[in-house]
Amino acid sequence: MSAGFRHVVLFRWKPGTSDSQLAALEQGLRALPAAVPEIRAYRFGRDERLVAGNWDFAIVADFADREAWRRYAEHPAHLALIAERVRPISAERAALQLRVELD
Repeated sequence: MSAGFRHVVLFRWKPGTSDSQLAALEQGLRALPAAVPEIRAYRFGRDERLVAGNWDFAIVADFADREAWRRYAEHPAHLALIAERVRPISAERAALQLRVELD
């Protein structure tokens, strides 16, 4: 195991967000690891609706360190995805970054 840096984001979508909008977002998210070499692991998904009040969607991304995360955060592919597919459907966002042990 080695030390790493994890980025966790939770979203609540605007009322009326469609399955096609979410599918487009997921397609874009699947493409990010190939576009952003700093990404070590990238997972995301919709809430399973087992508990009322949960957030709608989560992204968990792992990086070697803070600097790698910053390069990802500023990467043009990441910024375009946010502008084109996240902001139009996002009502709320919560995020944090933490140090973790990575495999």
